Amino acid sequence: VAGVPSKSLPLATVAAAAVRSRALADHGGPGLNACAFHYPGTVAWAFGVHAVALEVDVETCAVRLLKYVAAHDCGRPINPMIVEGQIHGGLAQGIGTAMGEELIYDDAGQLLTGTFMDYPIPRADDMPPLEIHHLDFPSPINELGIKGVGESGIVSPAGVIAGAVEDALWDRGVRVTRVPITSARIFELLRAASPA
Repeated sequence: VAGVPSKSLPLATVAAAAVRSRALADHGGPGLNACAFHYPGTVAWAFGVHAVALEVDVETCAVRLLKYVAAHDCGRPINPMIVEGQIHGGLAQGIGTAMGEELIYDDAGQLLTGTFMDYPIPRADDMPPLEIHHLDFPSPINELGIKGVGESGIVSPAGVIAGAVEDALWDRGVRVTRVPITSARIFELLRAASPA
């Protein structure tokens, strides 16, 4: 009790009682609990750039990714190995979105791509060589200098791959306006772009 020395205890004594004894059992059990919040007032934005080298076979309409390069900034990485895995996993998901993952329904509303045979997710052998560059620009917004890394891998691949496919087929009049970029979709784009 403040101002009453006979009714006060040092904080260390209270902490020891809370952690090691049953003295507080009648009041919710032993233990210490603390809670704090930090509201920075704004967001610590991450940023990056992606590029892909690819080939499009105009006979089979297949796309082959030759190399994927991503440079990103997540501020100060707390665990660099986990950041690397997060980027690799995000790139795999983003490449899946770009290259084949699509929910297709028939006229009755029945899902036609409900299995992994019909809904192709990228496998390890579908992944191109990845080149990842980590930039370390600590955020001034928070004490740790961190930014988000969860979206750094997944957001860009669809646009980057679509742009590269369009660039590869530009002279044939192909304009890519949606993903996924499947062989069937490339066939339709080539057919629509060719003179009758």
